[in-house]
Amino acid sequence: MGLLLTLPALVLIILLIVVPIGQAIYYSMTEWNGVTSTWIGPSLWNQAFHNPTMWRVLENNALLLLSVPFALGIPLCIAVLLHQKVAGWKIFRSIYFLPTAISWVVLGLVAERFFAYQGTLNSIIHALGFSHISTNMLGYESEALIALGITFVFTMIGTNTMLFLTGLATLDPSLEEAARIDGAGRWRIFRSITLPHLSRFIQLAFVMTVIALFSALFSLIFVMTGGGPGYATTTMEYLIYETGFNQGDFGTAALYGLILFVITGIVGVVQLRLIGSNE
Repeated sequence: MGLLLTLPALVLIILLIVVPIGQAIYYSMTEWNGVTSTWIGPSLWNQAFHNPTMWRVLENNALLLLSVPFALGIPLCIAVLLHQKVAGWKIFRSIYFLPTAISWVVLGLVAERFFAYQGTLNSIIHALGFSHISTNMLGYESEALIALGITFVFTMIGTNTMLFLTGLATLDPSLEEAARIDGAGRWRIFRSITLPHLSRFIQLAFVMTVIALFSALFSLIFVMTGGGPGYATTTMEYLIYETGFNQGDFGTAALYGLILFVITGIVGVVQLRLIGSNE
């Protein structure tokens, strides 16, 4: 009876997950132009893993991981301040949540204008009298990835702030009050009570942020840099699009998709193990 009740869910899992993964594995061993495919075996995998472009793109993904602490730390500080109900906290809560309600395409266009050579950032620099340090962050390989990382952090602030506020709302106020009576300062209360209570929420935010970093940056990259200059801001996700739709090599694109799937799967497994060890 139990198996019969789970059968519809199993059918959906097979149709929506197992079958597409199987197809991706098959097409990753073919020369596929989107219409016809020719089986060539695992040689395509060998070519891909000897392709310096793929490793450069994976390096970009790895460097973008450096933005994750900021995408977690900044919202955590904001959430703690809002939880203390500073003056105007309701207005600030709406302001910080606003990026979450706006399409990432729009945010990418705003960021593109902000970091452009004749954009808002340089206008501010000129207004402050520092025109000699004007920058074209989207025009140089060494700076474009930084601009993308900053934009990504900004897009995640609203989501993670709301997540941490949810966690703080479940915190028993009497614990903090008891700590204050015992003479504990704000930092001690945060370190000994607030932070441990938020550990599960921080873990969830970490997983969401890392997965978004690997699989949700396409719209930002597309409108901000187009993956350039060169491959400076191309991520694995964007490389799949470039390889499949611009180069017409859907077999290699399927292979890259599998690699991205494995990476995000590893992140999820590691997180589950961390949660299990904490329990």
